Amino acid sequence: MQANTPAQNSPGRPALQSVAQALQTLLDAAAPVEGVETVSTLNACGRILAAPVQAHINVPGMDNSQMDGYAVRAADCASGEARLPVSQRIPAGHVGAPLPPGTAARIFTGAMMPEGADAVVMQEACEADGEHVIVRHAPKPGEWVRYIGEDIRQGSAILEASTRLRPQELGLAASVGQAELSVRRRVRVAVFFTGDELTMPGEPLKPGAIYNSNRFLLRGLLEKLGCEISDYGIVPDNLEATRKTLREAAQQHDLIVTSGGVSVGEEDHVKPAVEAEGRINMWQIAMKPGKPLAFGEVNRQSADQGRAFFIGLPGNPVSSFVTFLMFVRPFLLRLQGLPREAALPQPVAMRADFSWPKADKRQEFLRVRRNAGGGLDLFPSQGSNVLTSTVWADGVIDNPPGRTIAAGDTVSFISFQDLL
Repeated sequence: MQANTPAQNSPGRPALQSVAQALQTLLDAAAPVEGVETVSTLNACGRILAAPVQAHINVPGMDNSQMDGYAVRAADCASGEARLPVSQRIPAGHVGAPLPPGTAARIFTGAMMPEGADAVVMQEACEADGEHVIVRHAPKPGEWVRYIGEDIRQGSAILEASTRLRPQELGLAASVGQAELSVRRRVRVAVFFTGDELTMPGEPLKPGAIYNSNRFLLRGLLEKLGCEISDYGIVPDNLEATRKTLREAAQQHDLIVTSGGVSVGEEDHVKPAVEAEGRINMWQIAMKPGKPLAFGEVNRQSADQGRAFFIGLPGNPVSSFVTFLMFVRPFLLRLQGLPREAALPQPVAMRADFSWPKADKRQEFLRVRRNAGGGLDLFPSQGSNVLTSTVWADGVIDNPPGRTIAAGDTVSFISFQDLL
């Protein structure tokens, strides 16, 4: 992400934290959670490896055919027009007899090479002739043969600890016979939402009320990251109710995430509640959207139980979405055990096919979509309440403070696909 310097706040208030400073504060505080469990490899997708995986076998475990065709001795087919008797048929999963000189074996993909054969001729280069085959190709030794240990050697490390297990890692582990994997326990996250105006979908919408879209948004994001989630729902907009929920949530959770109530209004109770139950380590970021973001800790009932981390997100849905991706996601990935570098978003250089003539003093995250010409189009409205922009877009531009954009400029693009 872009390097930047703090933005100045209003007189009498400290300078806003830059995005880079805020990320450093969060990642410096995060350490992998303790606790390891063994799970079936079938059920390990998305989990984080707690220990490296070693291969106890060779893959492939024997010399085998890459093709449907005929296993031969290359020397018997040097003429390019050899007529050989077919001595046997070897399907995958079966062991053939040694191949007599001057003969061929009908063989299928994955089948074990018979002793004596040193090449496979694909069936398209052969013609069956009763109990014989005409081989119209002069193969070289080793042609279309997969040798033992060609992919994986017995004893080699195939997966490192702290690897996030995708389907391809699970397939690799299974290929060496790994039925179970040692993984870090899931990060336990509590969420709740503040605002007397919030209403759940399915309930009547009273005057002045809005539906609680952030509950669905944040829960979905946490589920994508494989967290164990406790949802405390909508908390009444008062200090005591907020403090009570924080105390309860801190007991069994690694992280508490809230939405709303961290700004400077008289009805914003989350920040003072966290200060009463623990402390705020960071507040307000020089970014747009998403300025009112808070990071801190909530104490557990006794000192020896430690504390739960706290991240308070803005109430506007786009601000909540963007700050989650830029801050909560990297923080959670570090708690899960991923290396610092792997936790950070990875921008790529792309061409802007639009103009953004008005620079902002804060670092901006502009919702954009890739177009057929290989450039980026800008969503017309960049307001922090315009949730449709997050559905239309397939990523954001990380635009440094004070920078305008002209059509054709190179910008830093962060893909949602890489973050979700």
